[in-house]
Amino acid sequence: MNFPAGLLGNNAAAKASSSLRRRGISIRHIAFAFALSIALLTLYFNYFRHNGYLFPGDVMHYAPETPEVWTDRSLQVRDAFLHAYHGYERFAFPNDELRPLSNTSINNFNGWAVTAVDSLDTMHMMGLEQEFKRAMTAVHNTNFSLPTNTRVPFFETVIRQLGGLLSAYALTNDDILRTRADELGTILAPAFRTDSGFPKYGVNTVRGTSDGPLVGSLAEIASYQMEYAYLGKITGKKEHVDRATAATRNFVNADLREHGGMYPVFWNISSGQPRDTHLSVGAASDSAHEYILKQYLMTAHKDKANLEMYLRFTSHVFNNLMYISPNRHLLYVTDSKLYRTGNRPTHNFEHLSCFLPGLLALGAHTLPLNNLEEVGLNFTALADDLLPKHKLGYEELASFDLKDLHLWAAEGLAQTCYLTYADQPTGLGPDIINMLSGGPRPEILWIDAMREWRTSGRIGPPPGVGDKYPWVGDDTPRNGREREMAYAMRDYYVKNADYQLRPETVESLYILYRVTGDVKWRHRGWDIFQAIEREAKTPSGYANIDKVDTYNPQQLDVMPSFFLAETLKYLYLLFREDDLVPLDKWVFNTEAHPFPVFEWTEKEKEAYGVS
Repeated sequence: MNFPAGLLGNNAAAKASSSLRRRGISIRHIAFAFALSIALLTLYFNYFRHNGYLFPGDVMHYAPETPEVWTDRSLQVRDAFLHAYHGYERFAFPNDELRPLSNTSINNFNGWAVTAVDSLDTMHMMGLEQEFKRAMTAVHNTNFSLPTNTRVPFFETVIRQLGGLLSAYALTNDDILRTRADELGTILAPAFRTDSGFPKYGVNTVRGTSDGPLVGSLAEIASYQMEYAYLGKITGKKEHVDRATAATRNFVNADLREHGGMYPVFWNISSGQPRDTHLSVGAASDSAHEYILKQYLMTAHKDKANLEMYLRFTSHVFNNLMYISPNRHLLYVTDSKLYRTGNRPTHNFEHLSCFLPGLLALGAHTLPLNNLEEVGLNFTALADDLLPKHKLGYEELASFDLKDLHLWAAEGLAQTCYLTYADQPTGLGPDIINMLSGGPRPEILWIDAMREWRTSGRIGPPPGVGDKYPWVGDDTPRNGREREMAYAMRDYYVKNADYQLRPETVESLYILYRVTGDVKWRHRGWDIFQAIEREAKTPSGYANIDKVDTYNPQQLDVMPSFFLAETLKYLYLLFREDDLVPLDKWVFNTEAHPFPVFEWTEKEKEAYGVS
């Protein structure tokens, strides 16, 4: 077959074509070779990489550093806290939060000096006595019943304000903190005046009434058990304990058969039953999942109902919501909705979900996962009231070493959380990414990969767990096609490019370091802290960042209280050489406020009806 010179484009191309013809190679041969290459690539991506499950890790070495280096880094975090808190004191106290660009304040959480109260335990841990003393004026002077407080948000007030008071009391034994916590817990109690005992969204602290819709998100209706249980313990008031146990009672009685034993996102507050089929560990649900394990740990491993619920939750996540990305083999957790045809994942991966690796590591560290019989549990029997397909999943999980499985999941997820930071030009993590799985690309469930890895002889690290270098692709693609190719190589695109000074990733790095002793988690935390210093610091504090996936990030006029209460606290504890808050003696609430582990006395068990 001959081609006109114009079609080939130049004489050189024509000569090449002529040479190929002399060798007996025609365009048909070339077309066949091209088609065969495409077929082999398709087979590779959709069969061998989908079913072979070879997920090698990079060889990475982290310098151990001296204790003096890590101590110096903890002091740098303390200096960052002082920079932020002094800016808040100068421009915002006693209002809620600092606006770090305009040097103004905002009262977005009742006007009760939330940054000061949220930061009390951080200041105490850092030895900042003068700052702590000045912050205590807010504790003494706050009026919880001002006319402006006609709609106090229950959830945020409990985890930040009540949690801050309780934790500071636990660390100092200062009676004024207990007294004020008791007052606040009582003034928020009208939220519980519902048929189920689940709280409504808001409280009018002047009239003593509650308001809000009769459908509530999981996080808002079930993230108070720790605070009210500990409040009941230190005050001796049964009514506080009753409020804490209402959530457990509702969950035990809820019909979760269609949900695989996992709590969905939205609930009917009147009936105490699920309202939808959306399953997630991210926004609107995260802290509720967190509290079922932590309530069990805080009450000295005696609350068996919460332990059962935690195991059912993690089992459903392992079997249905954790995936491996096609190219870099990143382990991630996503959300899904249940339909008659099955589970449909979104493949969104949220920064808020990055609390999960820390929770899994905490569970692996504290629970007898390989000997549940010693706490009176049969693992596979937990699925007895579930659908047959879910029962099979429990049998699959039971064939693994459960402690290893939970810790591998923690390590793989935490690494992906870190890489979402390290992949960006700013070194800061976006709020939401979307993994490019499904459709023309493989959709690989982690548990399927784990099964094949085991069957094939456990070659290399478990899927998604091996160390990986950050993405080093071109961050400035010139057109849409190049951009799509870059996304495909990286395995995701950024859906929300804000970094909101969130704590979840560094929280998990801290817990993993304390559980495993592996110095890589410290180094990764140090990378994140340096990025915060470089990109988020302002003359008066630290700012949220937009466009973290570009070379032109923009600071936003927001410094949330949790940056001081959580993010800087976890970084400080990560770099400290001594273990200030041992994980077997203290349990952090979702706002990083540590509560001590305690046991109910026999008298309390009888009076409160707890175990």
